[in-house]
Amino acid sequence: MASVMLSSEAQAMVVSGQVRVVDGDTIDIGGERVRLEGIDTPEQSQTCPRRGSGTWHCGRKATKALKKLINGQSVLCQGQERGKYGRLIATCFVNDKNINAQMVRDGYAWAFVKCSTSYVDEERIARRKRIGIWSGQRAEPPWRYRSRRWGRAQQVSPKGCAIKGNISRSGGKIYHTPWSPWYDEVIIDKNHGERWFCSEGEAKAQGWRAAQSQ
Repeated sequence: MASVMLSSEAQAMVVSGQVRVVDGDTIDIGGERVRLEGIDTPEQSQTCPRRGSGTWHCGRKATKALKKLINGQSVLCQGQERGKYGRLIATCFVNDKNINAQMVRDGYAWAFVKCSTSYVDEERIARRKRIGIWSGQRAEPPWRYRSRRWGRAQQVSPKGCAIKGNISRSGGKIYHTPWSPWYDEVIIDKNHGERWFCSEGEAKAQGWRAAQSQ
């Protein structure tokens, strides 16, 4: 059972408990979605160059790496702010090990310097060892991957609104971003109540939830 939202004078927010791993940099603790601060991992649909030739599914591997780090144990996350979609931005620990830092150190995440310089030293270590995302030719950072996928999807979407709102067989309202693993397979049927959204915020505000990554 999760312990949620303890506040201090510094407005720190703490959540702890058993988790569900959403992807390489996002977890759920109870009803709280947590984005790991200072890192950005490959998207689930993303591949990275192998050393020599070929590619590997670095997005899926990053998710598996985070699951392995946590290994069913209780996680403690400490955050100071929420992102624009309401997720707690936090540093998370398993048995006092900083899993944000470890994901970067093991080569499964970039230091997300646009938002934080917390893990530039860990990235330097992974680069030097040429492990994970650094093992082959330079991998495309996920923020560029998302931007490229968004731009391509906008060109063929109604009014440039590139997010697909799909209704599942059970009636669930699920939205897919252009970097979702199933985005290309989803066909919008307006007669079934499905629709396009211009932003994740718009989709969430109207009661749709993000597609699960696994």
